[in-house]
Amino acid sequence: MSKQQDLTPADKPAPWWRERMMWLVVGGPSVVIVACIATLTLAIRFPDPVIETKARLSADSAEEQGAALQPAMKARNHAATGGH
Repeated sequence: MSKQQDLTPADKPAPWWRERMMWLVVGGPSVVIVACIATLTLAIRFPDPVIETKARLSADSAEEQGAALQPAMKARNHAATGGH
């Protein structure tokens, strides 16, 4: 029932590394993994400096800042009450 056929060079299956679909399926994720490793290496070697968002104020500078904001606070309150 089953006959063995001689395969011509054109009919022989190509090796796995010559299949284009294999490179599409394996190549994309491989590139992502390499990029992830490169990004992680850069992040570990050259970390960003820590930036403090709030300035530490002493008691004197806090009072000066409060005095500097008095005109703005007065104007805000004046606008909120309708100018009365």
